[in-house]
Amino acid sequence: MKRLIALLCALLVSATTVRAVDVSAPSAFLMEKETGAILFAKDEHTRREPASVTKVMTLLLAMEAIDSGQMSYDTVVTASAHACSMGGSQIWLKENEQMTVDDMLKAVCVVSANDCAVALAEQIAGSEEAFVERMNQRALELGMNDTTFKNATGLPAAGHVTSAHDIALMSRELILNHPDIRRYTTIWMDTLRNGESQLVNTNRLVRFYQGATGLKTGSTDNALYCLSATAERDGMELIAVIMKGATSAQRFEDAQTLLNYGFSGYTLTKIVPEAPLAPVPVSLGVQATVQPVLGDGGTLLLEKSKAAGLQQVVTLTECVEAPVALGDTLGMLTVSSGEEVVAEIPLLAGEEVPRITFLQMFLRTLRIAFLSD
Repeated sequence: MKRLIALLCALLVSATTVRAVDVSAPSAFLMEKETGAILFAKDEHTRREPASVTKVMTLLLAMEAIDSGQMSYDTVVTASAHACSMGGSQIWLKENEQMTVDDMLKAVCVVSANDCAVALAEQIAGSEEAFVERMNQRALELGMNDTTFKNATGLPAAGHVTSAHDIALMSRELILNHPDIRRYTTIWMDTLRNGESQLVNTNRLVRFYQGATGLKTGSTDNALYCLSATAERDGMELIAVIMKGATSAQRFEDAQTLLNYGFSGYTLTKIVPEAPLAPVPVSLGVQATVQPVLGDGGTLLLEKSKAAGLQQVVTLTECVEAPVALGDTLGMLTVSSGEEVVAEIPLLAGEEVPRITFLQMFLRTLRIAFLSD
C-alpha cells in the first residue's frame, strides 16, 4: 500500500510538472543566460519564419559595431530611399532624414521599426545585402545551423528561416555580452523627434511581467506570432522563445508559462571552494608548485530542491611534471546534493610553469649546496 501511494504521488508530481510547462505554440524553448542551460524544448529545431524577431541579430551586429568603435550611439545616420521603402512596422523615415544611432536603436527595440533596422544595416555594412551576409556569417559562428537570413528586418522573404533554438542562441549572445541593450528593450513608452513621434513597446511583458528585460516580438501572416522574451529575477536571467503562436495574446501567455516554470524551479548557485585550494607540486619546473583555480566560473544552474545543503569533494593530482600550461587540468571539484552528483567542475592551473633548463638546474644545485654549507 505504501509503495502504491508513493507511486501515485510520483505520478501526480510528474503530471503537475508537465502541466506547468505546457505551451500551445508548436515551437518553444527556454534557456538560462549565464550557463546556456536548456530548461525546456519543444520542436526547437524546426525551421520557421521568425518575422521581426530577426532583428535580434540586427541589434547584435549593431551593438558589436558600437563596441568595436565602428560607430557610436551619437553617430548620425542618413536614411536612404531603400530604408524608407520598407513598409510594415516603421517610424516613417523620410529619405535623407538624419537620426542618431541611439534613436534608431530605440525605434528598432520599442516599435520594431523596419526602416531604422535597414538604415542601421546600411550604416554598418554599406548595403542591406552586405549586412545580411554578416548576419549569416555571425549565425554560423554562434552555431545557428537552422538559420538563413534574407534581410535585416524579418519581412517575408522566401527561405528566410530560423528555429526556436537558434533564436535563443542569438538572444543569449546579445543580452550576455551587450547588457546596454536593456536601455532600449525595457522602455515601455517614449518619444522621438523631440516628442513628435510616440513609441509604445510591442512587447507587453515589459510592462506587465515582473523582471522583464526584453527582448523582441515579431508577426506576419505566415510566421504568425513570435517572441523572444527575456526576464531576470534574483540574479538569474531567462530567455523564452515562442514561434508560430496562434495569437498575440497566446505567445505572451506561453512565454510567461515558460518563464514562471524557470523562475519557480531553478536557481543560479555560485560555487566557491570551502577551503583554499592547496598548491600542486611541480617536478622539473622553474617553481616548486602551481596554484589550481576553479574552472567554468563555478556558476551552476540547479533545481531549487537540490541547491540547499550541497557537499564538495576536492580531488587534486599528487604532482605534475613541467611544463605546465595555463588552464591545464589539475583535478576536480565534485558537487553533490545528497547522493546525487550535480556537477564536476575542473580545477585548472592558474599560471604557467615552464620546464627548468639545464643551466637553471645547475644554478639551483649550486645554491642549495652553498646554503647547506
